[in-house]
Amino acid sequence: MDNKQDFIKFMSDAGALRFGDFTLKSGRRSPYFINTGAFDTGKKIARLGSFYAARVKDAMDAGDIPKEVATVFGPAYKGVPIAVATATALASEHGIDVGYTFNRKETKDHGEGGGFVGRALKDGDRIIMVDDVITAGTAIREATPLIRSVAAVKICGLVLAVDRMERGRGAASLSAVEEIREELGVPVYPLVTIKDILDAASRAGAEGRPIADDDILNRMRAYLSEYCAPHPGGE
Repeated sequence: MDNKQDFIKFMSDAGALRFGDFTLKSGRRSPYFINTGAFDTGKKIARLGSFYAARVKDAMDAGDIPKEVATVFGPAYKGVPIAVATATALASEHGIDVGYTFNRKETKDHGEGGGFVGRALKDGDRIIMVDDVITAGTAIREATPLIRSVAAVKICGLVLAVDRMERGRGAASLSAVEEIREELGVPVYPLVTIKDILDAASRAGAEGRPIADDDILNRMRAYLSEYCAPHPGGE
């Protein structure tokens, strides 16, 4: 089983990948839903961090992300545990000791003060951002100018759990991920795409049957046909 299949099975087993009928924040009705909040135990979040760290290490080995990274940044709130888990796995599994940083929703005006927690950002730092799933990209769009207002950092990449591959807010030809990449100048590295999930869902698993039935698979294909960008992003 490769990393993509392994991650999809992990999401399914943890209840983070669900099939059915869901109304998204966008108002769209989707036959699938991804909720990384389901990684709600120490064992689950540690394994999630391992997948993220492996994706970062692969990008480093390929020369896409520099090896000298100062910190992993996770936007509040769902990015916070992902950043901590990724930094932990990079150190424990790959011998790469980096910091972790996340923003506060409200700036603290007492104690040490400030709008960030974790490793302080400094001019010249190379950082990696992590998040779960980009729909509108609101959290990333809000966090990026905050980061750059504090220090002249280089954001080397954004690692996501899943690229839904759906059209963004502007040009119909761009996915939400492609919009983030073009608008912020940040390369994006998803662990899997929704097409990877569709492919895995249609194949028999260990018990000899697909993880989604024909009705769900057909609805997924129809949903992607309606909402997927013509040339969806990712890598």
